[in-house]
Amino acid sequence: MEYVRSQGRSRATLVLEDGAAFEGWSFAGEGEVAGEVVFTTSMVGYQETITDPSYRGQILLFTYPLIGNYGVIPGDDESRKVQTAAVLVREYTPHPSNWASVRSLANLLDANNVLGIEGIDTRALTRHLRDKGAMRGVISTSESNRNVLRERATAHPSMVGLDLASTS
Repeated sequence: MEYVRSQGRSRATLVLEDGAAFEGWSFAGEGEVAGEVVFTTSMVGYQETITDPSYRGQILLFTYPLIGNYGVIPGDDESRKVQTAAVLVREYTPHPSNWASVRSLANLLDANNVLGIEGIDTRALTRHLRDKGAMRGVISTSESNRNVLRERATAHPSMVGLDLASTS
């Protein structure tokens, strides 16, 4: 089953390796991505966080409810590119308000081919990860079958023992 676009956005499904599923809408990117799903409780610095090499290849969930409000500011990156595989937020704002902002978070993610998904029940997902631990997941804007996505999540390599420092 394929999703239809609504108001320029595609429906997105996140399925974890244990079968838990969460729905949202894309605000950046299209397609499918797999990775370890982790959360951050930081209340500031989303640009610094997604460009931090310690999050390389991970699907990053922000617990702060509104992301994107100050845009992207030159010089605030921790590395030369976005390191995360995807970004999950409760609510994304496409209208940055900081005077120093040069573009939106969605533009930065699009330029780096990184999915951005909003509308996720971030509280439920955070509780699930806190109770069960970080786990592999798949986000898709093209596939909605949860069993298929769960199989893809379990087939994705575990982060344990991966040499991420030598990859870019």
